[in-house]
Order: sequence, then structure tokens, then C-alpha cells
Amino acid sequence: MAQITVIGGGVAGLTCTLELARAGHIVRCVREIPASLTVSRVAGGLWFPYHVEPRERVLEWGIATFRRFAELAEDPFAGVRFVEGLMVHRGEPDLWWTAGIPMVRPAHPEELPDGAVAGTVASVPLIETGAHLAWLERQCWLAGAEVASGRVESLSHAALAGADVVVVAAGLGSSELVDDPELVPGRGQVVRLLDPGLRRWYVDGDDPNALTYILPHGNDVVCGGTDVAGSWDTEPDPEVEADILARCRAAVPELADAPVVGRAVGLRPNAPAVRLERLTIAGRTVITNYGHGGAGLTLAWGCAAEVVSLVERG
Repeated sequence: MAQITVIGGGVAGLTCTLELARAGHIVRCVREIPASLTVSRVAGGLWFPYHVEPRERVLEWGIATFRRFAELAEDPFAGVRFVEGLMVHRGEPDLWWTAGIPMVRPAHPEELPDGAVAGTVASVPLIETGAHLAWLERQCWLAGAEVASGRVESLSHAALAGADVVVVAAGLGSSELVDDPELVPGRGQVVRLLDPGLRRWYVDGDDPNALTYILPHGNDVVCGGTDVAGSWDTEPDPEVEADILARCRAAVPELADAPVVGRAVGLRPNAPAVRLERLTIAGRTVITNYGHGGAGLTLAWGCAAEVVSLVERG
């Protein structure tokens, strides 16, 4: 049993907190902002390893998470369900992400939009992030973990006193704690429409400058998006929103009259590779778990399991 402080209260931090507490450790999660204000809440919630490396490890973490979501889909409060959808390919398909997925097939020609050379139809987890983050917080409490508000400015901060191990899972904020200049924001803007009853998700994402994704959650549909490297701007841009709506409504005409019910910007924590490792910094044992790009939810449970392993490996 170790005393562990987890820094960060998004999906990575909360999932680590929960898995460590369930493993029998004494865990305290410190987060600067509530889960509802994190980039995890802005995320569309589709299981898909977007903008994240290295592929071999990403597949391992991703499939472990996929399997855990399959279990959580049985829990009506976890915010997890499996939904079939279409991934459009404008060029040669790169299907590395489908390894290990049981329900996947090539799209039929009549399923494809104009200009597409191919498509992949898959049934994958689609997470309602508000419900899932609330579920994670409750599960942390039930497992005996503490979730506290506070800002940790350095690894020598008083809030870390008494911790045997510190887990840094603070998204973009991790850069200040471990001095990682390669961690940069990827600005993602979304707009939420009233869901007219869509049954499928849709992604046409070969062009990072004109991402199109449509993710129905029953009450609303998350429409996106953007991936602007290096931008720290968190204010929704009306012109960008108009472009997103035009692309999404052209792709799925059922959205033509769906009213806007929300808008948001999230900053993806992009890095050349996921930073998941055990370090010693200023004499302190530190485990990092950040740099998940657009795949925080997709990798959350697999990465959390490895964090537990790194703690217990000693």
C-alpha cells in the first residue's frame, strides 16, 4: 500500500485515481478545475485513437480501454454505449486502429459520400462525457479516494507532502510540472445541436484543417471540429462554427434544422508520444500519464492499468 497523490481531474486523472484506489492504495486526487470544465468534457466521446503515438502502445492501451467500456456499457450510469458509425476515407485507408475491434467491416458504396474512395463501418464505444466524468468521481469516492480542489504549482508543493508517489495526469498543465516543452495545445472547437434522432456517428477526418465529425448522444449531437496546433484560444469563433455547421449539415442533412444548444473549445494535450513512465524528480517518485492528444478517453483505462503496474513495480 502506497500513499499516492494524483494531479489532474480530467478523465486520465480520475481513472488513475479510481484504479489505484481499487488496487488498495491511499489516493488523493488534486485538481485545479472541476471535471465539468476540463477538455475531457468538451470531447465528443468517440473511442478512436486520434492524434496520438506511438501506435503499438496506443493499440495496447486502446484495446484494454475498449474492453473495459464493453463492461461499463452494462452500467446505466456510466455514460457508455456502443454505437455503429462510418469512418470516411478520402485517400488510401489506414486501418491500424481497427486491430482487435470485433465489429468492423468495409462500407458499402451506397453508404459513402461523394469523393470518398472507401469507408469503414465500426461499432465502438461512444461516451457521454458529462455522465462518465460524474460516474468516475462517484466511483472514486466509493473506492475510498479523496478528490480535492487545488492548484499544484510544482512537485515540491505542500499539497504533495506525505505522498510516496506522485502521478502527473494534468493534461497540458503537466508541462509546467515536469518541464516538457514538447507538450503543446491542439485547439478543438465543437458545436452541440439538438439531436433529431440520429442512430449513427460519422467521421470524415482525413484533412486536419477540415475535420467533420458528428457524434449523437441522444439529447445532443457533438459536431466538429478543428485541430489548430499551438493555439491557446479557448473562445468559440463564430466563423469557425459556421464552417463546422456547414460541413456537418452537408454530410448529415437531418441536422439542417437542428438548433444549436451549446458550443465549446477544448485544448488537446498533444505530444510526440504519450508520456507514460516512472521517473525520479528531485528525489521524488513521479509517474507521468499525459500527452494523449485527442485520445484521452480512448486510452484512459489501459493507461491507468499501467500506472498501477508502475506503482507496484517499485
